[in-house]
Amino acid sequence: MCDSGRRGRARFAAFRTIERMSRRPTILVVEDDRPIRRGIVDALAFGGFDAVEAGDGATALRGLEGMPIDLVLLDVMLPGGMDGFATLAEVRRRSATLPVIMLTARGGENDRVNGLVGGADDYVVKPFSARELLARIEAVLRRTPQRAGDAAGLRAGDLVICLRRREARLGEREPVPLSAREIAVLEHLARNPARTIHRDELLRVVWGLDPRGLATRTVDMQVARLREKLAPSEIVSTVRGAGYKLAADVEVLPS
Repeated sequence: MCDSGRRGRARFAAFRTIERMSRRPTILVVEDDRPIRRGIVDALAFGGFDAVEAGDGATALRGLEGMPIDLVLLDVMLPGGMDGFATLAEVRRRSATLPVIMLTARGGENDRVNGLVGGADDYVVKPFSARELLARIEAVLRRTPQRAGDAAGLRAGDLVICLRRREARLGEREPVPLSAREIAVLEHLARNPARTIHRDELLRVVWGLDPRGLATRTVDMQVARLREKLAPSEIVSTVRGAGYKLAADVEVLPS
């Protein structure tokens, strides 16, 4: 369990009950080209998703305030002085955990890395097929905490991380929210506690990137930010020249 004591177990059980309630995931589609936007919405309906539409960043941010959104599809090129990267920054300011997939006509490494470093969970390069888009959405949703895998949380001394609630708690301090990407990194490490995970593996599993020919410090920067949040506890250890693994004293809490 992520909490200690009867009250914590009760809260966790209630959360699991809510989690099992079935509803269609709602996707916010932020795309200024109306025919493309409508095509995406139709594909989402076919794939079993509800959709909310926005043609610019400001409308998208208002949409986030009006209803529960499970994932954002965010075009890079948007009108009105707020492009996709600026919109992404504002989304991340409001929610560190909401999954975001960038839609871009640009295939360059800089745009991909800028989106990922800015907090996007994945990217899809136009033109894309409905089948590819649905597969990317399902992959991102699978690795978000609502669909956590074998571990419910991690514990190291007084620090407890609840993967499903996306938060870390040190003793009696206020909980620290963790991003979907940070949770995904921790989940993959928790599934493989006895081995070192290479940076390339994290790029493939967590970021959905092919690491071949991709020179980036995205993984290292993400781990560094995670360590800052969890300090002074050490959850992730660096294996020089190889990658990362869970620290030796970390306990994996089962589901």
